Amino acid sequence: MLSRTRIALAALLATALLAGTAQAALTDGMKKGTPELKSIGPLAFGPEGILFVGDPQSATIFAIDTGDVKADSNDALNIKGIDEKIAGMLGTEAKQIMINSLTVNPASGRAYLAVSRGRGANATSVILRADRKGDLQEFALKDVMFSQTMLPNAAEGRGRQEAITSLAHYKDKLFVAGLSNEEFASRFRAIPFPFADADKGTTVEIFHGSHGRFETNAPIRTFVPFDIKGEAHLLAAYTCTPLVKVSISDLKPGQRVKGTTVAELGNRNRPLDMIVYQKGGKDYILMANSSRGLMKITTDNIDKVEAITERVSDKAGLTYETIADLKGVQHLAKLDKDRALVLVRAEKGAMSLDTIDLP
Repeated sequence: MLSRTRIALAALLATALLAGTAQAALTDGMKKGTPELKSIGPLAFGPEGILFVGDPQSATIFAIDTGDVKADSNDALNIKGIDEKIAGMLGTEAKQIMINSLTVNPASGRAYLAVSRGRGANATSVILRADRKGDLQEFALKDVMFSQTMLPNAAEGRGRQEAITSLAHYKDKLFVAGLSNEEFASRFRAIPFPFADADKGTTVEIFHGSHGRFETNAPIRTFVPFDIKGEAHLLAAYTCTPLVKVSISDLKPGQRVKGTTVAELGNRNRPLDMIVYQKGGKDYILMANSSRGLMKITTDNIDKVEAITERVSDKAGLTYETIADLKGVQHLAKLDKDRALVLVRAEKGAMSLDTIDLP
């Protein structure tokens, strides 16, 4: 019995040591201090509570160890009048704030929001954290463990705000979408994490069905990693609204690749956020967008669907249904395997953070 106890204790110790080693590897190269962010745009989480923050104004990605790894309750996360509550915290009016990004920490289940007070160059930015009790607090960036990497050849001038449009961590890399300052502007970058220097990225050329032409300058608005028949891809959505698949294996620095347009979801529209989930044994994409309602997009036959290479007047390729009872969704994040978190603006202008069942 004593021998079995010793073996069990040794196993527990080995597990703890391995966990500690993994966390140490993730924080390699980090230092304690205050990240100097000029702006806060897209947010995304990696493992073990590592928060990635895109700063378009400085064309820099920050990785911050939040230390937020203790699971919150499994309750729904709902905050009514969240815009008023944020405005009260920041000493301003609701009409003076913008919520730029929403993400959920899978290690804890808490939500993180990128918020700007004011407009333009004089805006100030903060990160707020929400728990399952509906409590909001600032996630202070003072004396945190962090690292950073700057993007070379990022867009300048008016395009600077689109130097970083979307982020996603997949396996050991952070994928970054945005515009460069070169002729073929739209880029995907695959940056190893812990951070190495960011490369020039890969130019992605797509056929834009509603425009009837190939394009390299259209910015990717949002994207998600997605496996197709065992091969890792990125599914990217563009304004007006082509959905494109790109094999991760094709994303080589300095190269120019053609994405495959697998759907045209309707023009005069701007994608906002996307998540992937399973329902009834099938994979679906849920997309929030500016003008066509919350979309539930099928991925059936995504490996076989014929690429769109001719002008499309409205919709083609993969099909979707509109979730009619969910209107005004501004941001969307996956809460767990069965639920999503949505930031909704009501017709009268008030905003709420709501938990919904995945449709």
